Amino acid sequence: MCGIVGYCGVKQASEVLLEGLKRLEYRGYDSAGICVGEGGCLTTVKCKGKIRELRSIVPVDLKGTYGIGHTRWATHGEVNDQNAHPHSDCSGNISIVHNGIIENYSVLKEKLQSDGHVFKSDTDSEVIAHLVSSLYTGDLEKAVKLAAPLLKGTYGIACVHADEPGVIIGARNGSPLVLGIGNDEMFLASDVTAMMSYTRQAVYLEDGEIVRIDAHGYTTSDVTDRAITKKIEHIDWELQEIEKGGFPTYMEKEIFEQPLSVERAMKGRLDKEIATGHLGGLNMTSSELLNVERVKLVATGTSYHAAMVAAYLLETVARIPSTAELSSEVRYKNPVVERNALHFVISQSGETADTLYAMRELQRKGARVLGICNVVGSTIPRESDGGVYIHSGPEIAVASTKAFTSQLTALYLFTLLMARMRHLSFEAGSRILEAIESLPGLIAQVLSNADAIKTVAHKYCAHGNFLFLGRGLNYPVALEGALKLKEISYIHAEGYSAAEIKHGPIALINEETPSMFLVPDDRLRDKVITSMKEVKARKGKIIALAVNGHGDIDEIADDIIYVPKANDILYPFLMVVPLQLFAYYCARKLGRDVDQPRNLAKSVTVE
Repeated sequence: MCGIVGYCGVKQASEVLLEGLKRLEYRGYDSAGICVGEGGCLTTVKCKGKIRELRSIVPVDLKGTYGIGHTRWATHGEVNDQNAHPHSDCSGNISIVHNGIIENYSVLKEKLQSDGHVFKSDTDSEVIAHLVSSLYTGDLEKAVKLAAPLLKGTYGIACVHADEPGVIIGARNGSPLVLGIGNDEMFLASDVTAMMSYTRQAVYLEDGEIVRIDAHGYTTSDVTDRAITKKIEHIDWELQEIEKGGFPTYMEKEIFEQPLSVERAMKGRLDKEIATGHLGGLNMTSSELLNVERVKLVATGTSYHAAMVAAYLLETVARIPSTAELSSEVRYKNPVVERNALHFVISQSGETADTLYAMRELQRKGARVLGICNVVGSTIPRESDGGVYIHSGPEIAVASTKAFTSQLTALYLFTLLMARMRHLSFEAGSRILEAIESLPGLIAQVLSNADAIKTVAHKYCAHGNFLFLGRGLNYPVALEGALKLKEISYIHAEGYSAAEIKHGPIALINEETPSMFLVPDDRLRDKVITSMKEVKARKGKIIALAVNGHGDIDEIADDIIYVPKANDILYPFLMVVPLQLFAYYCARKLGRDVDQPRNLAKSVTVE
């Protein structure tokens, strides 16, 4: 959500900032801008719309070797040029960019207006520029340190002052901010992807920390002027991983990367000698794992659907009572932390605000909380009690695809670990391990059927409503299929348990509302077919996701997408990939921007 880029060095800052903002487009935004400094002069250029529109109005001769840039996802104030960042104070000497929400901005704004400050936007962010200006006495870092405690809410801030050329001050509280270290140049960003073209050395700021950078180095401290020594991390992503690699969109590339991303998630974690999963990052002893009596998985969006699959699997395979909960609800319901309960928080970015706050609330109540994340060095892995990196590589498209299947892979390995420690035999564990190991090849088989999936998608994409229906492990996958279609095609879709269709949703059935049924070859197959017949009897259109070799579906379904036969527990992987492709091809046919769907952001860093 929103993107920040800052640069101090010897290059022309405008080009570095624009390139960095382009790298951050995936986060979702509706306007963009840059502020470039040259000597004692700051020049700001901003507009609503995409980076290409901003680039078209940035003067080619805009000089300056330091500056800040921003992509905005509107929270306060409509989408227009005036509300775009950067924002400045009345004099124009101070310029700021901000990610997050300032909850007490109206109180601060009223006080500043009474002191004579004139505001130009409807945003909460502009108050920061005026507040810092009111506290400035010749030292920008000091002014930011005085302002920070007065701001209630979340923020990642980058700030420059015309009287301190070549200097950027950054501050973090609840919104990610990372420092990049180059050769005679320094970077500041909300995400490492913004600076990967220039450096692989990163320093992640924690909440309450302030950083001062210039071309020659940096210092970190807190609001009390206490110096803080930071660890320099190496960014191990490759630059080509954040390129499209010959695909027309990031989303299609990431869908087709899933054989590799799932293989990465399991690499080094399959212990064939004892038929179990190996997850060293859990930071738990065998006796501590044996004492776990309940597992609670906390997440939101696509990660929540992965949590739902895992909760079902943990109960059926490991025989441990398990639940999945929406992180946005956990924090505010005064959660009960049970003795011997283990909590997982799941987030692709590791910065999802709802999930991060839920984790902190659970930890305050004494819970052990483990994280499952993709982005190394993000907040959830740093603050959790242990966990698992899924190693998907960068996921640029806003709608999550490969992270979902990689999250599932990690959760399946955890389930196997817990089951083998309890009741599961070596032989049964070996069968599950072999099944998990076969996933990359099976997913590749599904992807080889992409043209057939495209044909079905093009046939149905003109319909305005869809139902997605599954049972057991595949009920959450039906929810995910509906979410994907909504996210990127803007077609209304609902996911249900196939058993629930007769308890209300069947009222929606007509010839104009297709139903996508997930029909794996498992113990609930006949139950799903019964629900299909109920829809067919009411003249509903049926698309079936079925297993190769089952011809009895032909007489019920109007169209069939086939997946290979596999172990029962693997079907969530094999069913979700065709659903991702179905949504993708529908959206492309309708002319949607699949990588940056309207109103959505990749990393939701506000509540």
